[in-house]
Amino acid sequence: MKTKENLLLNVTYTTKPGKRTEFIKTLTQLGVVEQSKQESGNIRYDYFYPLNSDDQLYLVEIWEDGEALALHTQTEHYKQLQSCKNEYLMHTQIEKFYICTTQ
Repeated sequence: MKTKENLLLNVTYTTKPGKRTEFIKTLTQLGVVEQSKQESGNIRYDYFYPLNSDDQLYLVEIWEDGEALALHTQTEHYKQLQSCKNEYLMHTQIEKFYICTTQ
């Protein structure tokens, strides 16, 4: 069996009060979600709402490797995401893990 190391990011966005729905709507309209999912090297890119907070949003990303993630950060939709953070977010926390899969 061959082992492959992928990159997992758990991103927690804390939005300004009452801005979570507007933030995800903006991301959807800008195409951030769909375009990220279609990128070469993307394995998973999904947003989730936590049950215990109205102002947080979770993003789970899995990339084939660090190179794929680096290419993602150079895309226009990634830059659009970064530019709208000031309007909607109070805080962003990113946890990065390397995960091994066998094929």
